[in-house]
Amino acid sequence: MPLDLILLGPPGAGKGTQAKILSQRLGIPHVASGDLFRDHLHRQTPLGQLARQYMDRGELVPDDVTIGMIRERLEQADCRNGVILDGFPRTPAQAQALDELLAGMGRSLAAVLYIRVRNELLLRRLAGRWTCRVCGAVYHIEFNPPRVPGRCDLDGGPLYQREDDTEEVQRRRIQVYQEQTAPLVSFYRERGLLVEIDGECSIPEVTEELIRAIEVRKAVDP
Repeated sequence: MPLDLILLGPPGAGKGTQAKILSQRLGIPHVASGDLFRDHLHRQTPLGQLARQYMDRGELVPDDVTIGMIRERLEQADCRNGVILDGFPRTPAQAQALDELLAGMGRSLAAVLYIRVRNELLLRRLAGRWTCRVCGAVYHIEFNPPRVPGRCDLDGGPLYQREDDTEEVQRRRIQVYQEQTAPLVSFYRERGLLVEIDGECSIPEVTEELIRAIEVRKAVDP
């Protein structure tokens, strides 16, 4: 049975970092919905052209278009042994559509891995980022500070904080994510698929906790 996983987590939880590590450790692809959209739009596929019609009108892309992109990706050879889905589903309706898609392919979810981090730590991680105006290098006031305050280590360029890295914007991002995700967490918890992971540990510790959770799920449903 393919090892199909969903990785959930708010902005700043380290989900992208963990998805890349898990992909390498498990030998299955990391499929991010945002990357799928960009690829279809860039290649001007029929699904991409359909999605653009809605986007150009300022409307949400219907779930059936998104699930069509997911279906096409899952049918590719590198997904035969499983996949790590990131950014999809976002709602219970999308989760139900994904269940139906997988069932039609003779597959099912092995686990939904939810990386939890307290809001105050998320803000510390997200709102402390500063970027070099010259080369684009990214620093963090607390976790990766420049050697000289306000100056890039690489070229001495001035550092600035992007508008979308401010505390106000990041606080809103976290709030919106949690409002949208709470029903999804409940959806998967009720189905016995949700595994909550402490995302406040070090990156290697979070990775090992994720791997242990996956191994437990594989033992339960080989």
